[in-house]
Amino acid sequence: MNPTSTMAINYKTGKQPHPKEHRMIFRNVDREGWDTSIDCYLREGGYDQLRKALTMEPKAITEEVKLSGLRGRGGAGFPTGVKWTFIPPNNTKPVYLICNADESEPGTFKDRYIIHQDPHQLIEGMTISCFAVGAHLAYIYIREEFPEGAQILEKAIAEARARGFLGKNICGSGFDLEIYVHRGAGAYICGEETGLIESLEGKRPYPRIKPPYFPAALGLYLCPTIVNNVESLCHVRHILAMGGAEYAKLGTPRNTGTRILCVSGDVVRPGYFEVQVGKVTMGEVINDMCGGLRPGRKLKAIIPGGSSAKVLRADETFKVKQPDGSMKELSVWDIPMDFDTIAACGSMAGSGGVIIMDDSRSMAWVLNNLNAFYAHESCGQCTPCREGSLWMRKISDRIAGGTASPEDVSLLESVAYQIDGKTICAFGEACSWPTESFIAKFRDELTAATRPENRGRLHTDEARLAAVGL
Repeated sequence: MNPTSTMAINYKTGKQPHPKEHRMIFRNVDREGWDTSIDCYLREGGYDQLRKALTMEPKAITEEVKLSGLRGRGGAGFPTGVKWTFIPPNNTKPVYLICNADESEPGTFKDRYIIHQDPHQLIEGMTISCFAVGAHLAYIYIREEFPEGAQILEKAIAEARARGFLGKNICGSGFDLEIYVHRGAGAYICGEETGLIESLEGKRPYPRIKPPYFPAALGLYLCPTIVNNVESLCHVRHILAMGGAEYAKLGTPRNTGTRILCVSGDVVRPGYFEVQVGKVTMGEVINDMCGGLRPGRKLKAIIPGGSSAKVLRADETFKVKQPDGSMKELSVWDIPMDFDTIAACGSMAGSGGVIIMDDSRSMAWVLNNLNAFYAHESCGQCTPCREGSLWMRKISDRIAGGTASPEDVSLLESVAYQIDGKTICAFGEACSWPTESFIAKFRDELTAATRPENRGRLHTDEARLAAVGL
């Protein structure tokens, strides 16, 4: 199962990778004759990298991951190997590893395909990672909406245990590891690592304050815990197969390897595409890989990294600093799909969920849709988020419904800025950034959806009763 193998692979009709793709994590997704059994995985060299890892020093594996430059694929883009080194060196407590399979960012649909079609790749990556960080117990926290995925993982774990790749004395190495699948209850907030940990402990998923509760020091049961995304953990086995230095040659400096883009919205061929990070532009993704916009339509806006990423207008240009220190002007079409350039353009690569909107879309409707989601998903721990997300939904309801006054646009903006940066976890930013960016980029359109005659209008029964003294 060497990712650099030139062996011809046949894919299902209509599911062939695009020529600009570099399939590594998705090498076996939609493949003819492939199934999720351990026998199929072993025929392609499955668990060979685990055997190799068990002959290495754990620190040497961590160094390879650091050398690879792998950045987390769950949203934050933090260097994976660096995260592993945050476990206190004098630690005497048990160490845990958690695979975050709570894929709940709107616009993102990549991890489920790994789980559904190549579960042993994830298990092998997890086992190598556990050996590297000294964990003997690991969990896969999977969202409730993936019932089939949970069953596939349970079967794969049982197969791996029966073949000696999990359990006691793995491959005769003396290393013990158990992996358990834990199903969540469909809460977006459980994608946040400390909220996930609280849920795994059987509590309400209220995120913890950082500091002091950084998971690598005080995680599950207040023990050192590494939380990594599904895609991130799969990359570990490929880094070991290729070597960190060779892996780092994929992609671009500081943005190494491959990542999976999930493209949805107003394109001819939405779908998932695994590309070298930074080697394709937004224009290539839309026009080449997705077949362009729908007939007769023009690009209006893009959300480049899942619903919480700030929106980009189609007609924007950006001045981005180049490695040599010079400045280069980029249009939306020219933006390389990497972490740093998208951040320099005022948004984020996030979870890789690219949402395309053409000129048929009402920005008032789109923003209201996003605000309804975040109002529903707030955990309610922090007052600014608990109250503010609902206020934003109510105001955007009015704007989308034509019952808002022009002043409501500024009111909505004010509420968003009173949430941003004022909550325990990043959900505050996740719910406020869409509103902030949509108003910044499409204020005129949102204002045009309002009506001056709505000034002073009472919008709730409570307000109407209070107005007459009841």
